[in-house]
Amino acid sequence: MTTDPRQDAPILTELSPADFRARLPALLTVYVAAMRYPRGTEYHRAPMWSEHSARAGWQAFAASLPEDPDTVVGIAYGYRGDTRQWWNQQVRAGMRHSGRSPEEIDRVLSDYFELTELHVRPDMQGRRIGELLLSALLRERTEAAVLLSTPEVPGEDNRAWRLYRRFGFQDVVRRFVFTGDARPFAVLGRSLPLEPDPVPHHHHTIDDPDGSGTP
Repeated sequence: MTTDPRQDAPILTELSPADFRARLPALLTVYVAAMRYPRGTEYHRAPMWSEHSARAGWQAFAASLPEDPDTVVGIAYGYRGDTRQWWNQQVRAGMRHSGRSPEEIDRVLSDYFELTELHVRPDMQGRRIGELLLSALLRERTEAAVLLSTPEVPGEDNRAWRLYRRFGFQDVVRRFVFTGDARPFAVLGRSLPLEPDPVPHHHHTIDDPDGSGTP
């Protein structure tokens, strides 16, 4: 018997802002499980996620499985970066403290998509769901680059770090502590658009958009 290799592929659904807000409890359940936060965290995050869905350039995808299409197992969303946003101001300060020039800071932060959240339910990890969500979210973005922040881990040894490195994300700021969170974070970025291959074979950095290795 031949098994269809696509039968286990997740279903990706682009969410409208209204759909996103209506499904917030399910989406936040994935977030809390993936981040291993205590239950109840979702109630504090819900207003912020809802507000994010009204920002310029916002886009979101949810993942489910063919055998259970009503159950969300992954979520990814983001929006266009803006100098008035808290995250932009924090990253700007981090770049300045790391010795980057004002011109370089302005170049990096002038035209980017912020990958705000990307989460897959723990029991569903390792099935390329995060990779497919990230590819779908970035595929048609018109910004010059995409930026994200992720917690530092020893040796970059977790699924998130391996995914971002496979997609060609490079360091923007390392070991940065955001206001209100004692954990060190890395800010990573890469140029857009993505290649047709969802997992690039070359590093396309913000300063090296053609991936040639020459700034």
